[in-house]
Amino acid sequence: MTITAYIGIGANLSDARAMVEYAIEKLRSLPQTQFEQASSLFITAPIDSSGDDYINAVVAIKTELEALALLEHLQALELSCGRERPYRNAPRTLDLDLLLYGQQIIDVPHLNVPHPRMTERAFVLIPLLQLDPFVQIPGKGAAHQFAPAVADQGIRKL
Repeated sequence: MTITAYIGIGANLSDARAMVEYAIEKLRSLPQTQFEQASSLFITAPIDSSGDDYINAVVAIKTELEALALLEHLQALELSCGRERPYRNAPRTLDLDLLLYGQQIIDVPHLNVPHPRMTERAFVLIPLLQLDPFVQIPGKGAAHQFAPAVADQGIRKL
C-alpha cells in the first residue's frame, strides 16, 4: 500500500542550506518511494534553542515503506551527515522529522506521528501548507487552522 508522507527538514550548523538541499536530493532516492515535491527553503530563528538561524523545508513523498522503516532511513541519513544529539533541541547539521504518515496516528517508542509539535511551529506549518494548503492533521483537523497561532514566529522564504 502506498502512503503519502511529509518529512520536515532543518539544519543550522555548517553550510545549512547545502545540507538541506543535499537531504532533499537523498530523499529522492529512498527505496520503495516516489519523491513528490519539496517546499521552498525557509529561514527561521531557533525555537527553545540557541545558535544560528535554521534553514527549513518540507518534502512530500509516496512510499511503500512502513513508518518505522522510513524513520530508520531518515535517521541513517542524519547520521551520515554528522548528526549528534547531545541534548534536546541542540543545534544540528541535519534534522529529519516524519511529520505525517498518511492519516495514521502512531504512538510508539521513538516515533510519534503526527509530529507532536508540528502545529506549534511556523517552520513546519508554512512549508507544509505551501505543498498542500488543505492538508489534514490526523486527530487535529486542517493544518491551516493552526497558522494564526504561529504568525509571530519569524520565518522568511530563502
